[in-house]
Amino acid sequence: MSPDASGAPPLRIAILGAGWVSRTVWRPLLEAHPAFEVAAVVDTDQAAARKVAAGGREVPALSRTAELADLELDAAVIALPNHLHVPAACELLDRGVPVFVEKPVCRTLAEARTLAAAALEGGAVHAWSAARHRGDVRALAGLLPRLGEVRALGLNWTRASGVPQRDGWFVDRGLAGGGSLLDLGWHLLDVGLDLLGWPQVTRALGTLSLDWMGRAEATSDWRAQADDAGPGAVRAALVEDTARGFLLTDTGVAVSLESRWASHHALDSTTFTVEGTEGVAVLRCTFGFSPHRVDRSSLTLLRHGEETGVPLPEEPVGVEYERQVAELAARLTGTRAEGTPTRADSLAEITSLASCVDRLYQAARGPGPAVPAPSLETTRPRLRSL
Repeated sequence: MSPDASGAPPLRIAILGAGWVSRTVWRPLLEAHPAFEVAAVVDTDQAAARKVAAGGREVPALSRTAELADLELDAAVIALPNHLHVPAACELLDRGVPVFVEKPVCRTLAEARTLAAAALEGGAVHAWSAARHRGDVRALAGLLPRLGEVRALGLNWTRASGVPQRDGWFVDRGLAGGGSLLDLGWHLLDVGLDLLGWPQVTRALGTLSLDWMGRAEATSDWRAQADDAGPGAVRAALVEDTARGFLLTDTGVAVSLESRWASHHALDSTTFTVEGTEGVAVLRCTFGFSPHRVDRSSLTLLRHGEETGVPLPEEPVGVEYERQVAELAARLTGTRAEGTPTRADSLAEITSLASCVDRLYQAARGPGPAVPAPSLETTRPRLRSL
């Protein structure tokens, strides 16, 4: 890759993980952006690593994160199985290498704190949902001032038949950490809490179910089932395919959440409902790459009995990931637009998200150790020294 328009040499970035998201999203988009040069692909499955590494340039396919110590790196993308996110990130942060961690960044609040502690000693941690960069989401954000005081937020991502995998780490609760709540709910909470300005969550109720895991018709038909699964079939301690939860914020906003890998619906849809004292805004779209999409995104504003459609930009599927890569380049090179979150903000957001997920799982699974709910305000002072 040649230098970018500024004349600076490209950032040398490693990709950890050779699954679907690395092969389909990260490798092609990083190579297409002038600020980046893929320096290595790491995966214990060497055949998969070589497949991701294959392209116009010769890129090393490595089997262990430790092998990256021999390379000069400017950053790394971590797209490994969930249970490896934090260990790999900490190993790189100890070397001072900034990391972008795929969702879910971590499985628990304890892991979020481990990540924050490692970042205090080393490089920066970057993580946010690509969905923040969708034009329809930004249009929804632009409506918020017209809604008055926000009282309620509804978050829903329902797939018609989209259980991603049947076997391996992905459906093993001990390794994955959770199912649809972590997989889909992390995106919903990331976008939803960002819309609300990241309030503190004070209470949680939740329920989990796995009614669809044993139904063959619920399997995703747009992603190969063998992909990322790893050896061995998992039959115990399965993750949930459906999660329903309720959160209350310190600002008095009631947040309802539903995440479903499968359902009786015909299409995959993502819905955000924001109710305020002066109106209600509803965004209906489809996050991600599923071909079973709603025809097009729609945004409506309901005020005083009148419903008005809000014009939305026509965007190709997946364009938000291109913008995410561009934003990562801006953060790594220090050319972020004014108002973009700092590295401290990213860690505070990760901690807040992990706390919400912990509280929902704890509420759904029954009594256990209390999960504290750190706010951004209490987290930021400790992290601003980064």
